[in-house]
Parts: sequence; structure tokens; C-alpha cells
Amino acid sequence: MKLRSMIWKELWQRPTPMLTSLLAVTLGVTALVAIQNITVFSEKKIAGDMQSLGANVLVLPPGVSLQDYYAADLHGQTMPEEYVTRLALKRMPGVENLAPKLCVEAKVDSIPFTLTGILPRSEFRAKSAWQGIGLIANPVGSDRGCCPTGAVVDSGNDDPNSLATNRTIDELGKRHAILGSDLATQLGVDVGDNLNVLDGVFTVLAVLPATGTIDDSRMFAHLHSVQDLSGSGPVVNVIEIMGCCEDAAGGLITNLSAELPDTRVITIAQVVETQVAVNGLMSRLSWVFLSILLLVGGASIASVMYANVTERRKEIGTLMALGASRSFVTRMFLGKATLLGLVGGFGGFVVGTIVAAILGPQLLGLNVQPIPHLLAVGMVAATVVAVAASFLPARRAAGLDPCLVFND
Repeated sequence: MKLRSMIWKELWQRPTPMLTSLLAVTLGVTALVAIQNITVFSEKKIAGDMQSLGANVLVLPPGVSLQDYYAADLHGQTMPEEYVTRLALKRMPGVENLAPKLCVEAKVDSIPFTLTGILPRSEFRAKSAWQGIGLIANPVGSDRGCCPTGAVVDSGNDDPNSLATNRTIDELGKRHAILGSDLATQLGVDVGDNLNVLDGVFTVLAVLPATGTIDDSRMFAHLHSVQDLSGSGPVVNVIEIMGCCEDAAGGLITNLSAELPDTRVITIAQVVETQVAVNGLMSRLSWVFLSILLLVGGASIASVMYANVTERRKEIGTLMALGASRSFVTRMFLGKATLLGLVGGFGGFVVGTIVAAILGPQLLGLNVQPIPHLLAVGMVAATVVAVAASFLPARRAAGLDPCLVFND
């Protein structure tokens, strides 16, 4: 009888103890795969959010939370635009960019969307009192700004499409509009077309490239135009700040809160760092869970193999009396262990990926996809543990003396 046939026969004749061991190994790999999947895609989502936000400090009305801000900014609360002037005149160290915004609901041909008012850099330059902060026009080599890339106005900001990446635009007319890619498709408009929004006519200046964020379904227009047409007055509902300088970061939030005590200042960088730390902890815990469960599975496999050797002493003795070598007996037991490891690793990968795909969108809003390299990791880890746990029982079986076995 061939080795492969004997392994399959053994597994089918004694399925219960093997299934118990297989379950422990599978659960270990499942925990690893599920947690690693969620962690990896959570990190990608954070990176995407940070890139789409383009700011690391938010000044919000006092009753608004970070969750409200991410909910398309339509939290309904506002604060005076005069706060922007106060921050500009204060010239706080570490403030390299200010981006006030006002979001209101609007419709075109019964299609609802978010109209976002923004303030171009030309508006800041128009006020001589504002020209001291780094976002206006720091010359290259100036020591005023502490983040050269954030402070210098580069040529790319002349292009309206820079709004999708740099979150700023140099020029924007009072009746110009910039559309997100999804909204432009919905409305069926292109550059140069006119739109009637809130009883005002806007000419489409540019259509932003797809970003995969809520900006794709927005229309951007001049802040003062949005204020006038919506009847809100000189207010904004968020001031996004690009804050830098490590030596100023610690006092920046304190200074902002002191200058604007009636607002809520949120440091996005700290939120992200906290989430990244949580992701790192989850990743490390996944390896801890894997180690514990694989050790449990290994102990279970070792126990099953030892019991199997004890129960089958006469069968093993008969097999060796018929000419089976010690290496053949060893390979038979290790072959069973290898098969258990491979099946457990593959099953754990499949189940873990399914669990992550179900829980990711429901609990964290993440679209989770399979990570192929985790299949190799799971199968290798499970197989190594199973073979290692079976090695001593296999050696014991191979060391049986047929004569002594039959004398028992």
C-alpha cells in the first residue's frame, strides 16, 4: 500500500481527533488573516483620508465633532469668517496654510449635491494685513516659513485641478465653479458650461479628477458667492489649517484655542497617530493570537499523535514486520501532520478573509480585499507547527520493536 493511501485511510478512519486539531490550527490562522486584513485596509483608508483632507488641524464650531466633519461637512453649524482674519493677523508660528470653507445644500435639475465655498489665495493677497503668514507668498529661501513645501506658492496652484491634491487654488472668480468628477457626470456638464445654482449662474472652470472621496460629488465656488447666494452671511463651518514645525506643534493647538475660545480645535495628526497606534497594536495582537492558537493546535496534534501511536502499536508493529522501514513510518505520521497544516492554513485564510470582508464594511466602513501573501504565511505557519508537534510521536512510532509489541 502506498504512503499516500495509508495517510488518507488513517484520516478517514479516525476523523474526530484530527478534526479537533485541525479546528485549533484553522482558528489561529483565521484570527491572523482577519485582523491583518482589517489593519492593512484601515491604514490605507487613513492615508487616503489624510491625503484628501490636506490639513492636519481643524477649527470647528464648538458643538461639532470629527465624525460630523467627515459626514460631508453638512453639520449645519457655523462660525464668523472674521475668525480667519484673526488667525491671519496673529501670525502664529507653525500656521502655514488657512482654508476656510462653507458647505451648503444645493440642487441642479433636481440633483442634490454639496456646494462648498472656498477662499482662493488671491483673496489673502488682496488684504495687505494678511500677507505675513506663510501661505501667501514666501519666497524661496525665506526663513519665515517652517515648511518650505507648504509655504511656497508653486506654479501648480495656478491650475484649478490642484484643488484635488494641494487643497488650494490660486485664482477663482466670483461666478466660477469647479466640479467633482461624479457630479459633472451626473449633471452632464463640462468645462465652459453654465449652471444655475441658488439663483446664481456659474461657469464651470474645471472638472476635478476622480479622488475617491466626497469631493467627487461636490461643487466648489468662491466662498463669498456661496455666502451671498445661500443667505448665510459672512460665516464658515470649518477652517482647515496646515500646521507644521515640530518645535511649534506642541503650542500651536493651545495658541489656537486661546485665540478662538468659542471654537473646537481638533488635531487630525494626533487622531491619525492614535489610529495608527491602534492598528499597530491590532497587528501585533494578531500574531499573539496566532501564536497562542497554534500552540494550542500543536499541543492538540501532539496529544492526538501520541494517543494514535499508543492505540496502533500492534498495527505499526505488523507494518514494520511486513517490511516497512522506520523512515516510512516516520513519513506516514509527518505526512498526516503536513496535510493537517496545509488544510488548516488554507481554511484559516478563506474563513479569515470572509470574516474581514463582512466585518470591515459593517464595523469600520472598510472595503476589504484578499491579501494573497497571507495565504502563504498561514499555510507555512500551520504546517510548521503541525509537523513540529508530530515529530516526537512519529519518532516514537518509528522506534517500536515489532517483537516487543507482539509480546505485550
